[in-house]
Amino acid sequence: MNIGIDAGGTLIKIAYMEHNSLILNKFPVSELAHVADWINGRDNARICMTGGKASALQSLIHLKAPELVEFDATCRGVEYFLEKLGVTESQYVVTNVGTGTSIHLIDSGQHRRLGGTGVGGGTLIGLSHLLTGLTNYEEIIQAAAKGSRDQIDLKVSHIYEGVEPPIPGDLTASNFGRILQGASHPPFSREELLASVVGLVGETVATVSVLAAGQSGATTVIFIGSSFIGNNLLKDVVQRYTKLRGAAPLFIENGEYAGAIGAWLHED
Repeated sequence: MNIGIDAGGTLIKIAYMEHNSLILNKFPVSELAHVADWINGRDNARICMTGGKASALQSLIHLKAPELVEFDATCRGVEYFLEKLGVTESQYVVTNVGTGTSIHLIDSGQHRRLGGTGVGGGTLIGLSHLLTGLTNYEEIIQAAAKGSRDQIDLKVSHIYEGVEPPIPGDLTASNFGRILQGASHPPFSREELLASVVGLVGETVATVSVLAAGQSGATTVIFIGSSFIGNNLLKDVVQRYTKLRGAAPLFIENGEYAGAIGAWLHED
């Protein structure tokens, strides 16, 4: 049995084939020892790993597992997903929104890192905790989905009130900036605050991705990563902002497993 593992900063993702079906599973990084015990119970398995916690996991297992560069594994996993979907584009940008955000260009099977941003899932959870005290991911995204950003974020249309703005009025002029204009007064509900945090993360990720795509000549941005798990609000923000800024967004189902799948596909 071949097993691919992406041991990241927040989640450990696993991919393997069983009874002719691809099995995908994930565990919080706090369960590193549990994952190691699961691996050690499979004596005949061939393990390949990637991710920042791969070395820590390696120290807990009996088998010597090859380690792949995370970006190599992720890009191979994305190619696998696109092949399954019948997508034939040879040039596109991949934006991986995990704890932070990494952006890569794939062009005819070759890839290079274009950059990234420290704004990502870690920002979403950390800033949400500072503003509301919540730390549970599911609670945060469920509450955010019920909130409105209208009283907190300053839009272009607010600045150009009563006249036609030179750029789309729906664009955010300043995240959390309407508070400074005196139009809004606290206290704000936690739903409003969390929706605005998601908006900040999503718009930053989309903007950086579109700029990177434009500089490289790509028109499609593929978004993957654990930050999108169950987070329809973040997907909506990223999709809308990517389109507003002139690129075509594509979300891959189970895209957070791209690194694990790339490791699973690796051949010595």
